[in-house]
Amino acid sequence: MQIHKNYNLSKLNTFGISVNAKFFVEIHNETDVKELFKMEEFSARGGSAFGEKKLFLGGGSNVLFTKDFDGLVILNKLKGIEILNEDLESVTIRCMGGEIWHDLVTFSVKRGLWGIENLALIPGTVGAAPMQNIGAYGAELQNVLQNVEAFDLTTGEKRIFKREECKLGYRDSIFKNELKDKYFITAVILTLSKLENKNITYKILEEYLKKNEIEIKGPKDISDAVAAIRKNKLPDPAIIPNAGSFFKNVFIGKEELRKLQKNFPQIPYFEEDGMVKVPAGWLIEHCGPRDGTSWRGYRLGNVGVHEKQALVLVNYGGATGEEISLFADKIISDVKEKFGLKLVPEVNLI
Repeated sequence: MQIHKNYNLSKLNTFGISVNAKFFVEIHNETDVKELFKMEEFSARGGSAFGEKKLFLGGGSNVLFTKDFDGLVILNKLKGIEILNEDLESVTIRCMGGEIWHDLVTFSVKRGLWGIENLALIPGTVGAAPMQNIGAYGAELQNVLQNVEAFDLTTGEKRIFKREECKLGYRDSIFKNELKDKYFITAVILTLSKLENKNITYKILEEYLKKNEIEIKGPKDISDAVAAIRKNKLPDPAIIPNAGSFFKNVFIGKEELRKLQKNFPQIPYFEEDGMVKVPAGWLIEHCGPRDGTSWRGYRLGNVGVHEKQALVLVNYGGATGEEISLFADKIISDVKEKFGLKLVPEVNLI
């Protein structure tokens, strides 16, 4: 395990932002984790020679660096997928945090297991999944998550969080709030079903399956369909640097919806758990800098909104994190002015 100084992170974040970490280290196994905690430089007792700031990176697909990181960046390279338990109806899987999320989806659908097929091709690593409570096409991680294994950054001790302790919400968890930067997630444990449990009611997915006359014979049929949809509407970060959906959808009450419908009768919405979800992409598409027409496809210098998906901000080359952040602020301000709704970034600004 080697500690690097002034390490460039441009290849470790999907926006391709060129910033440096004051210190950088890769973690390949749990022994590395324990050794790192034992180092005097890491410990507050040792004077925090690495600095008090610590950041754990996985795939770098949900971060926007706005400046150099004055602390220690720890890259999660923990690998391994194993079956812990199996019965006639289900399989319990333990997956290390450094695994690519889509590789876990592939592992499960190849074995005919149901539960995460709708989450195909979500960028990033497994360790980041519970932080965001990742979700797509009508499914969320919380539906299959059992436990999260993590190390306490203060004590260096390992702790296992049960699903209810993770306080999972819409793109949210305890690890983004009261326990932010306090734990290093090393593994997750999921329980997947051997029994058919298809989830195809999400409108875009349902329409795609019907249009292409796809018969669902197993979870792979759904994961392939989701992957095809995502590839068609979302840019590949390797070609156009981006971090996927930049903003969260907006949740409002039914009374607020009724007020909005008076001025915007065509506004789409979905009812969930007594609340109303308004697609952020629609809001962005229906206001904008070009005479209020649309932000979708709009470009300002090196930054822009993707032409096919208004939720995605892209780096056309050479953009700084600060430029992207200021561009996002313009969109937030515009949506607030027109609809009275506040967009919140899904991407973590560092």
